[in-house]
Amino acid sequence: MGALKPWHIAVLVVVLILLFGAKRLPDAARSLGRSLRIIKAETKSLHDDDRDLAEKADAQAAYQPLPPQQPVQGQPQYAQPQQQQYAPQPQQPVAPPVDPVQRVREN
Repeated sequence: MGALKPWHIAVLVVVLILLFGAKRLPDAARSLGRSLRIIKAETKSLHDDDRDLAEKADAQAAYQPLPPQQPVQGQPQYAQPQQQQYAPQPQQPVAPPVDPVQRVREN
């Protein structure tokens, strides 16, 4: 019960050629390679997404608002601008939706 010997590989190749035929083996190998590339790309993107989420969570956890500024003695204080309050705009009536099928039937 040892390692795989070269003649083991040769027997395996012969059995595969007999089972699948020489024409189908290159296509099967090509499709297997494509599948492996797709799986590799997807696992890499999942790993990158996890890393991006962790970085965003760290950035949000580190966010702390600045404390309000205290006036320094001896410096002039400026008046805060008052916020303008806007009156609500009257809403204009909206036409009811028209069914295009019904419009065609009426014409």
